[in-house]
Order: sequence, then structure tokens, then C-alpha cells
Amino acid sequence: MRVKLAYGRTGLEVPLPDNRTTVIEPPHLPEVEDPAGTLREAMREPVHGPPLRDLLRPGQTVAITMCDGTRPQPRHLMIPAVLAELAGTVSPCDVTIVVATGTHRGNTRAELAQMLGEELASSVRVVNHDARDPEQLVWMGQHGQAVPVWLNRHWVEADLRITTGYVEPHMFAGFTGGPKTVVPGLTGLDTALTLYSAERIADPQAAWGVCKGNPVYDDIRAVAAAVGNVDFSLDVLLNRDHQIVAAFGGSLFHAHSEARHAARELAMRPVRGEFDIVLTSNGGYPMDQNLYQCNKGLSAAAAIVKPGGTIICAAECRDGFPDHGDYRRILMSAPSPHELLADIESRRSAIADQWQAQVLAKVLIKARVIMRTDHLGAAELSKAHLESTDHLGDTIEALLAEYGPDARICVLPTGPQTIPYVVGRRRSSVR
Repeated sequence: MRVKLAYGRTGLEVPLPDNRTTVIEPPHLPEVEDPAGTLREAMREPVHGPPLRDLLRPGQTVAITMCDGTRPQPRHLMIPAVLAELAGTVSPCDVTIVVATGTHRGNTRAELAQMLGEELASSVRVVNHDARDPEQLVWMGQHGQAVPVWLNRHWVEADLRITTGYVEPHMFAGFTGGPKTVVPGLTGLDTALTLYSAERIADPQAAWGVCKGNPVYDDIRAVAAAVGNVDFSLDVLLNRDHQIVAAFGGSLFHAHSEARHAARELAMRPVRGEFDIVLTSNGGYPMDQNLYQCNKGLSAAAAIVKPGGTIICAAECRDGFPDHGDYRRILMSAPSPHELLADIESRRSAIADQWQAQVLAKVLIKARVIMRTDHLGAAELSKAHLESTDHLGDTIEALLAEYGPDARICVLPTGPQTIPYVVGRRRSSVR
């Protein structure tokens, strides 16, 4: 059999043995017939709370969030839909689109034009949130479990605040979208580092699809409830081609609750037992732009690989580790994954990108990891405790021979768009 992995923009085919391979994919739901109409209906007939138009007043300033370029949000559909609802009441010159970068780099002018379309990117004010720029941040006090909260000034000072995003399981925050769009999407670096501290991430409840009792999600919710000031939330669910299959609008927590229940049914799949080899992707472009983002695909695979097994991840990584931030340095700062994890968990002061290094270290302690990428060399991957291959078929054949005739392989062609879990283990709660 041949399976096509989501890889970059084009995909990557790999030969696999029929009798030893399990392929796990999300069900392919078709795109809604009328995406613009579906979005409009979500804003006019919300899950909870008043329609968006009922919140509008002439002369208001409006801030609208959108995801950054590492996320497959259909911004070219969602942002125009929101602007259409504002039309006639709110002046375009009073609208600011804030890119919820979290701790990521800002998007370039060319990237924004690609994400929104040239005409829209040129006609509306678009700003990148910068978690490291004190001039962009407003102190909002401590909330949740002693979380110091700095929040984006453009967001705080707007009269009306609207979030847009998409919902899928997240490896330690439970789910994306909803409150996570603001916290940590629009927070300062200190806030994000506290929310994603080594202690919180180490908690067993900080996991895919878990909200109740998850210390990361609990504080995201607490901070968003205290200071997020979200007036209206618009989230969508996407199929494996990144097309809209459902939309949820309304008050922040009610809309997100409905969306994540639907996302769990769409994305999470049971399997019977662990596998010797798990072949995954990171969902293709734009999600596989760098190794940092690949932790999602690796974490999904780690949930079902046997201890001592092998994870193979195919990801383009056109943006490298990436070059900005501390991720490369942290990964290469210790001689082994065990020492890397111990070093991270022993630190009292937060380090940028430490949580992603912590996630990868845990994966590496459980299983061998081999990368198939066009933009990172074997030498630099080795320094980060990762192996490399240029030939997936040959590598898989050799691994199957090594593990023996009873060895099984599982394939996640769309990576973290499908989150597998082993039947019999306690299932996640999305409440």
C-alpha cells in the first residue's frame, strides 16, 4: 500500500506493508456548501449571547484577533465575514486586526498579504502582537494561580473585542481556539512562560483534549475570564484540507465549549494497544514550517508508540528550528534527553521555548525519533538528539526487520489533526 503524508504544500507518498500497517485519519467531512453563509449564521444566531450586530455602536473602535502564519485558519474567509457584519455601523478606519502570535515571530507584510489577500491586507490596519515589546503591553494584575498578566495594548484599549480562530485538540492546553486566542495569544512573554511552566506541563492532565483539571487550561480560562474582555468569539472546525466544516459564534466560553465537543468527535480516535513504529506528519504547510511546531505531530505519535519504539516524523521545516528564539539552543544544551528534561524541570526561572523542549525531551525518553525533512541536516538534528532519513521506505523496512515479524506500524498521515488514544486508558474530559 502507499500512503500520502501531509508534507509541505505537496505531500509525500510512502510505501508500507499492507498486513502490518494501521492508518488513522480523521473522517473526511466535506466543506460546508456556503462558508460565508455559515460564518454569517454563526454571528447572527450564536450559541449563546447576543448576535454580533447587537453589540455594535457607531464610533466604536474594534480589535479582531486572527492566528499567525503557523496556523491553517481560513483568515481570508473569517476576517471578511466579521468585517461585513461591522459594515454600516463601524468605520473600517476604527478596526485593528491583531495577529495573535503568542511568543512566535511576527508575520511579514508578504505573509500577511498571503494570509488575508492583498486587497484586504492593504485596506485594514493589521498589527503583529509582540510578547517581548513592553510598549505593546498593559499590566493587568495577577490572576489564576499567580499568573502575572500583561496584555496587548491594542486589544485592551479597543471598545469592542472579537476573537477569531479554529478549534482542535492541543497537546497540553486541551484545545486551541476560544480563550487561547487571547491567552497566551495576546499576552506578554512572562505571562506565557508562567502558563506554560515546566511544572504545569508536567501535570498528567495537561494533555490532548483535557480541559477539566488541566492546570494550563484552568489558568488560561481564569485569566481570559478576568481580563480577556472578549465581547464575541467566532471559531471554526476544519477538515483535513483546512476547509470549514462548522462554525460557532457567541460568548467566549459557551461557543468554545460547543466547538471543542465537536472537535473531539472529529479529531480523537481510539486504537487497540501501542505500536512498535509510528509514522506521522505535522499536518503539512503551514503547520510543518519548523521543528518547534513539529512537537504536535510527535506528541500525537508518542501517545501510541511502545516504550523503546520508533517515531518517524515527515515535516518540511522550511523555517528550520526556527532560527529565532531559544529552541535550538535549549535542545542542544544537554548531552541527552534525560539530562535536558532534568535541567528544564529543575529551573526556577522560565526560559523562552523551554516548554516545547520539555515536550520533545519526554518524547525522546520514550522513543527513538527519526525526522524526514528537506531543510534540516543530519548533523544539526543529531545535536538536538534526533536522527534523520532521506528514504522513508528503506527506513521503515529496516525497522520492521529489527523489531521482528510481529512488529506493527501505525500511520498518522495528517499528524496532529488526528489524536489517537489507547483504548482502556482513562479518556480525556472536555468539560
